[in-house]
This record gives sequence, structure tokens and C-alpha cells, in this order.
Amino acid sequence: MSLGPVEYMVIEFPGNQFKGEIIPALREVVDAGIIRIIDLVFVRKDDQGNVSVMELADLQKDAADAFAPLAREASTLFAEEDVEKVSEVMEDNSSVALLLFEHVWATKFRDAVLAADGRLIAGERIPKERVDAALAWRPAEQEALGAAP
Repeated sequence: MSLGPVEYMVIEFPGNQFKGEIIPALREVVDAGIIRIIDLVFVRKDDQGNVSVMELADLQKDAADAFAPLAREASTLFAEEDVEKVSEVMEDNSSVALLLFEHVWATKFRDAVLAADGRLIAGERIPKERVDAALAWRPAEQEALGAAP
């Protein structure tokens, strides 16, 4: 089995107030075949700094039922060390969802690049804040140069 590009993401919810608002958006990209969830782990840190780890099967029934269709192919690939690293940077009294997912959308492109004897030599995810700053700066620069935005 050949996977497309794989990425992990750690999403923190301060105050241990995860209410499931991300589920519809996540469901949309999974159902559309844009991503496939490979692993999903939840980590909770109380206000004393005590950490508990939960797999999908460990969640309360309503939460487990909401996530189950999204992670039906999930396996346990995150190592204990991964969870430890995440718990070290988490704020007290917060929860995180630790996602490992495949970019299914990129598989055809990857195969085309490989068929053309191409290879990826660099890549980086650019944080939203940097993109926003660049977009905010660009129109001002164009106006200063006398170009139309």
C-alpha cells in the first residue's frame, strides 16, 4: 500500500472545552476523500498537570460515535514518545486532538511526479499568520509602486 503525503497535527483546546465543533469540518474533508485519518489520539491535562491519554475507544459514547466514521481506518501509529512530547508543550487545563492523516488528494500528483522522474526536494507548511501578514502587506506595496491591487 502506497500512501500519499502524511502529516500530523496537534490541535489544543484550552480549558478542556472541546465541544465537537470541528467534527463537521473534519467529516467534510474525510467524506470528500481529501484526507484519510490514519491515527487519532486525545490527550487531556488537568489543572494540576496530570495527563490522561484516550484512544477513540476510550471516549464517551457520544464523542466516540461522532469520531468513529471519520477514523474508521485508524490504527495506532503514534508512539508513547509522541504523546509525551505533546503533553510537555500543552497548557495545564487543556485538551488536544493529535491527528495523523494522509493527503489523499495529492496521491495522483505524487504518482505523476514520480512517473516523470521528478522528486520533491523541499516543502514546508506556511503558518496562517505568515500568509495573512503577506497578504496584508502586498496591497500596500502595490499601491506604493503605483500598481493596481
